[in-house]
Amino acid sequence: MTQTTNDQPTGRATGALVPVLAFAGIVVAVMQTLLVPVIKDLPQLLSTAPSNATWVLTSTLLSGAVATPIMGRLGDLYGKRRMLISSLAVMVIGALVSAVTSDLIPMIVGRTLQGFAMGAIPLGIGLMRDMLPREKLGSAMALMSSSIGVGGGLALPAAALVAQNADWHALYYGAAGLGVLSIALTLLVVPESKVRAEGSFDVLGALGLSAGLVLFLLPITKGSDWGWTSATTLGLFAGSLIVLLLWGVYELRTQAPLVDLRTTARPAVLFTNLASIMVGVSFYVVSLVLPQLLQLPKATGYGLGQSMVVAGLLVAPLGLTMMFTAPVYARLSAKYGPKVTLILGMLIIAIGYGAGLGLMSAPWQSLVIAVVLGAGIGLAYSSLPALIVGAVPASETGAANGLNTLMRSIGTSVSSAVIGMVLANTANTVNGVEIPTMHGFRLSFLIATAAVAVGLLLALFLPKQRPAAHPQLRASSEEDANLERAEEALRGFRGRVLDAGGTPVPRAKVTLIDRRGRQAGATLSAHDGSYALTVPAQGSYVLAARADGHAPLASSATHAGDESAVDLDLSLPAETVTA
Repeated sequence: MTQTTNDQPTGRATGALVPVLAFAGIVVAVMQTLLVPVIKDLPQLLSTAPSNATWVLTSTLLSGAVATPIMGRLGDLYGKRRMLISSLAVMVIGALVSAVTSDLIPMIVGRTLQGFAMGAIPLGIGLMRDMLPREKLGSAMALMSSSIGVGGGLALPAAALVAQNADWHALYYGAAGLGVLSIALTLLVVPESKVRAEGSFDVLGALGLSAGLVLFLLPITKGSDWGWTSATTLGLFAGSLIVLLLWGVYELRTQAPLVDLRTTARPAVLFTNLASIMVGVSFYVVSLVLPQLLQLPKATGYGLGQSMVVAGLLVAPLGLTMMFTAPVYARLSAKYGPKVTLILGMLIIAIGYGAGLGLMSAPWQSLVIAVVLGAGIGLAYSSLPALIVGAVPASETGAANGLNTLMRSIGTSVSSAVIGMVLANTANTVNGVEIPTMHGFRLSFLIATAAVAVGLLLALFLPKQRPAAHPQLRASSEEDANLERAEEALRGFRGRVLDAGGTPVPRAKVTLIDRRGRQAGATLSAHDGSYALTVPAQGSYVLAARADGHAPLASSATHAGDESAVDLDLSLPAETVTA
């Protein structure tokens, strides 16, 4: 796949860029927990069976999983800001559809449209990489990545307050209003990125991935209702395996794939995505267990007897702690790297769940669990985009982070299915009502601890990053960033793109081609015609430059080591130089 990459900021970002993009992420996350306070009442509210009412939640999950990698790729091709606004607009339409109906089918349609907004998370991360200076990128991406937890945590008490004191449709009107506000702020503050991937959108790949994901996630979310060994469940899993295998073969053969599987197979990307699934599992367990434990009546002997609103307030610090963890992550990552912060975050999660096994007898103990887990999940979530961005070219940031967000969604889906099954199978039936037991809650915490342990093991296989390998993720000050930029330039070619008269040519495509004719790197020249390319290995290369209105130019060059840089005048083709 031909691509355009540029590791330098390509737009003029204002100080409000990060808060506005993080707000968009929070708005999107609200969709995930919007109905938690009224889950148990959905069958009555929609006049349908409980098994049908679950589709109101399942539809959002499925559409979000499908939309995330697709919107990321569309953003890489046609503009991340444009796709971000489109995602939010679809969400607003979906919220309004749900707000005006109490019928099952229109409600599912509205909730499906709301799920498309999940693509905003990787698109926001991609915009940050394209716009922000390196010394600010780490903490900004950490906040954006954590916004999904922040929004989920803050939405619980707010949604509970609305549901308890107003018609439940007000939840959707509120969500639509937040979406409109986010679109307006994005239009006012966020510039469009100039970084683009070349090629066309892989329609067949998008259809194949969508079909494979639906076939996989559908039995996960409905397996408890259908039966895990039923023909329907097993048939869908088998169909998913076949479709995804065929999709993978196709993606490897097409020139412009939806997902570059060769990049995805890199250890840094592969193990990050696998660890993301485990982090997603652990994040969702606390969201399922604590609200139920807090709201169960004290007459059960272990329920804490809190109202819907108080339960939401006690769980809200989970999201708040994740938000306040972002600047802490930036400092830790700058010193030790995102791999270390990921491992540290998962260790804290394991401690939180382990301690939580004995902290379920008072409301204040739930608050402690939420704070500890929020810190751990915040560190882990913040590390994931940094690891991905450090391993892929800029033109693939949207798609790569979209895939990583999908991995987290798969984790939460698996968590929802498994924990739901555990709580149902361990519940006591009283007067025809199934009541979760303390045994089920503790078993859920043990499952979360086991998932984190697997994630820790996977994180240990992540390759160690060189201190200056990705300065945009490691720099902690302007001085450090300038030094690291200079060090990076010494490991490749740099120069200016000029026309025949010696005038700088901005936004020229500069491509590095190795002696086998393969692309080894690419970038766009800056406004003064300057460019910089890192060389993957010593040897002979061709530097090709082209721009609108200019004839294409080329120069051969030899890279002999890391100790020097070369200034190329690409207006003189066929010149041979040594770096």
